[in-house]
Amino acid sequence: MAVAFAAAAGNAAAGLFDDDEARRRIEMLKQELSQQGRDNEVRIARLEELIRNIGVVELVRQLDQQNAELARLRGQLEVIANENQQIQKRQRDFYLDLDSRLKSLEGGGKPPATSDAAPASSGASGAANATVATTQPRTPSREEQANELKKYDLASNLFRRNDFASAIEAFRAFLKDYPQSQLASNAQYWIGISYANLKDYRNALAAQEQVVLKHPQSPKAPDALLAIAAIHAEQGDPGSARNTLEDIIARFPSSDAASKARTRLTTLRR
Repeated sequence: MAVAFAAAAGNAAAGLFDDDEARRRIEMLKQELSQQGRDNEVRIARLEELIRNIGVVELVRQLDQQNAELARLRGQLEVIANENQQIQKRQRDFYLDLDSRLKSLEGGGKPPATSDAAPASSGASGAANATVATTQPRTPSREEQANELKKYDLASNLFRRNDFASAIEAFRAFLKDYPQSQLASNAQYWIGISYANLKDYRNALAAQEQVVLKHPQSPKAPDALLAIAAIHAEQGDPGSARNTLEDIIARFPSSDAASKARTRLTTLRR
């Protein structure tokens, strides 16, 4: 009887111990789950912060790109504004020159009237006067002057865009339409420079020689000679280059081209 009671007591104690162990393990499991939950919350918070940071970085990158684009556009606007000012200045110069020529023609007044007592002109004299009248150059209108400038600027813009083949065609068209233009020597000069940029030195040389031949008094004449010297040097003919540079100094001693010629002569003689 006593043995049976002791056995029952032992079994009860064992059952109580098992319940305590189970509760302890459950509590530990709860703590582990709670800690894991907190760890997960920390990880999620870090991920959210990382995502936010990535968004800020991308936004900053986009802002930098936009600022760079704005700076580029401002630069282009400054270039366009400067070119526009130059075009307006050239237009004013054209109009002032035109007004000056008109005033010069008008300043002479009308030809003196023939006296009633004077005899009529002979046929030969009348014919001569008629010839003079018909050969007198006509002053271009303002519209013609504006069209002339517009056509020249078109060719110049092609050159500035490095479209040298198209620039040559445009400058040639300008010379065909306005052979007596004050800009004719400039157009011929830039034809030569365009050919040189295309490495067509034969046509470049011929174009610059035309500047010197047809426009010897033009400010572009010494520049054309300087370009001729450069072409000779490029083609491996230092003797001809030297002779041309010396010609510039002799013919146009006070020009910018002469100053450059002196410097280049020093280089050639080394």
